[in-house]
Amino acid sequence: MNLMGQSVLVTGGAVRLGRAICNTLADAGARVVIAYQSSEAEAQELQRDIRARGAAAWAIASSLDNERGCLGLIERAIQVAGALDILVNNAAGFHKGRFETLTEETLLSEFQTNLFAPLLLMGAFSRQNRPGQVINLLDQRVTSTDAERVPYVLTKKALADATRMAALAWAPRIRVNAVAPGAILPPPDEGPEYLKEKAGSIPLQRMCSPNEVAEAILFLLTSPGLTGQTLFVDGGQSLLGGGAGG
Repeated sequence: MNLMGQSVLVTGGAVRLGRAICNTLADAGARVVIAYQSSEAEAQELQRDIRARGAAAWAIASSLDNERGCLGLIERAIQVAGALDILVNNAAGFHKGRFETLTEETLLSEFQTNLFAPLLLMGAFSRQNRPGQVINLLDQRVTSTDAERVPYVLTKKALADATRMAALAWAPRIRVNAVAPGAILPPPDEGPEYLKEKAGSIPLQRMCSPNEVAEAILFLLTSPGLTGQTLFVDGGQSLLGGGAGG
């Protein structure tokens, strides 16, 4: 199975991990819709780069802050690329937040981006009533009890459950899988040393790269016997449990 000619929508596709995903899937023959919120220059540059390599790509501004924005993104992606074959829910917010500091505003913000938006996008994707695939980006913390990032971890745990639920509900028409990265990239305002300090213990004693995460996604997309599965790309960090990672 290959991705030649298949249309894929990647949320948060312009920068960081999303950029690696878009490049890898484009190089595998997919037609890539790069959804972005504020990274217009990066999205346009990526679109040009992919097209220069002979693949199809479109950059679409989007907001995942509400239902209208999520449904509108699916509609616009279909308008430019035709019926969608693959949805990659990559966009996410990541903030620290302990139980004693939680507010309604921070909870709703984190849950909207990390859980509600992927669920709404998955529902709209499924209503195309055609075969397809969904990949959800999780986090190795889904195996942990990290109380430093309560909203974030809860959203990823819920999305992990939703992955399995949707995989069963939509089989055999739509396959739904997930990838759970570990320490991959430092925050935008920090350098590599920050990540090394904050990553915690990693059994393989090496951090994985964005390209390795993208290759894991490609593996799931080209493995027709897999659904409801989560691949951990974390150097074994999820085996330790706890709250490892920065």
